[in-house]
Amino acid sequence: MAVKEILLKAETRKEIGTKDARKLRAQKKIPAIVYGHKEQPTAIVIDQHAFAEGLHHGSRLFDVEIDGKTEKLLIKSVQHDYLGSTIIHADFLRVDLSEKVKVEVPINYKGVPAGKQEGGILEEHLDKLEVECAVVAIPASIDVSVKALKVDESIFAKDVVLPAGVKLMTNPETLLIACHIPAAAPVEEAVPTGEEPTSPEVLTERKPKEGEDAESEEKK
Repeated sequence: MAVKEILLKAETRKEIGTKDARKLRAQKKIPAIVYGHKEQPTAIVIDQHAFAEGLHHGSRLFDVEIDGKTEKLLIKSVQHDYLGSTIIHADFLRVDLSEKVKVEVPINYKGVPAGKQEGGILEEHLDKLEVECAVVAIPASIDVSVKALKVDESIFAKDVVLPAGVKLMTNPETLLIACHIPAAAPVEEAVPTGEEPTSPEVLTERKPKEGEDAESEEKK
């Protein structure tokens, strides 16, 4: 299913820099840059909540109204804070509805693998696929069923059934996910030495010091 187009209202930024960006974030706004179509990059500011809501619903394509003029923009990249929870910056690309674009689409693994009954577990190697398609046909995600996956079986990029009009750009031989038996934890064993353990020496009598024996004999 193609992503839904979302309308965002934006304003051009006159001041650019870390200090200004911090002020915007404190106001629940996001600094962003618009690129593409041989035009000069444009610094804008958008509403943090509206943009996050669009991403949450799988939107990649936005109608962005910049100072009264609406443009069709595609997300190029999104930057989060060090916790990965708050959006702090975004980059957009100007696009035309008639053109095709290359984008990365999240993979949605679905189902419980058949190999689980044999003690198998899933090992995920890739969570996105690069595809090429029309701007208006970008999938929100790509479903990949793992139900038939048995132990020692894998799914590669070439095995994924893509929506009509969507072309795979990721290397077809790329491993996406595999089912295998988890390796047993190594057991530490004592290394035999071939010798009996030596008990500590216990002194029951005081050993005479050098010269004491001769002195005792003289006294007798």
